[in-house]
Amino acid sequence: MNFTVGWLYPDLMNIYGDRGNILTLMKRAEWHGLEPKLKELGRGKVDAGEMDDVDVFFFGGGQDREQALIYDDLKEFKQESLRRAQANGGQILAVCGGYQLLGHYYQTADGERFDGIGLIDVRTEAGKKRFIGDVVVLTNIEGLEPTTLVGFENHSGRTFLGPDAKPLGKVLRGSGNNGSDRTEGLIQNGVIGTYLHGSLLPKNPHLADHLIKAALRRRGDGALSQLDDSAELAAHGWILQRAQRR
Repeated sequence: MNFTVGWLYPDLMNIYGDRGNILTLMKRAEWHGLEPKLKELGRGKVDAGEMDDVDVFFFGGGQDREQALIYDDLKEFKQESLRRAQANGGQILAVCGGYQLLGHYYQTADGERFDGIGLIDVRTEAGKKRFIGDVVVLTNIEGLEPTTLVGFENHSGRTFLGPDAKPLGKVLRGSGNNGSDRTEGLIQNGVIGTYLHGSLLPKNPHLADHLIKAALRRRGDGALSQLDDSAELAAHGWILQRAQRR
């Protein structure tokens, strides 16, 4: 069975090890007996239907400059395809800058406002303090085991969730969405948004499999083979212990 990963703006939205998320999705899909294929979706018009067969989209992080460079392209050429994917059961993992641009708006430290595509119910404004360091999250994803997610954050954005959004989880260590309400990330209609870099999926293989299973359900098959994740979960546990010691 084919399994397609769509990487949005790989040349510009790819910092803090985000490429590791792509490698993890592709490799784990292969280990599960699927036939993974990668589509790199850069700037420019895409053919009608080119994005419709994507199972999981990945939208990585970038600085304000990179976000400004892709802003018009996202609204003109990509947003309708992403809306269709969301409506048809496709999954989207958005990290940091990608997470912000899927919301209602992002306002820079200079007061410049970029309206997002409104795919998720969040708003983001730049803050004066930068949040940097390890993050541990107790996830809200039902049935996920282990129940923790670990990663590394490096952002000055303050993201606030609206009533239609559910947090990805509760921050046990770190700052998360805004440093004040103890939430991290978002879950909403097939979209997972997060500030966890570092990269996220190699340290959290259970989240990678959650995305793959959720995407396959639209084909009527969400079953995956059992993999030996002892090495990956040992790394997860080590990061968890390191964060707790700090």
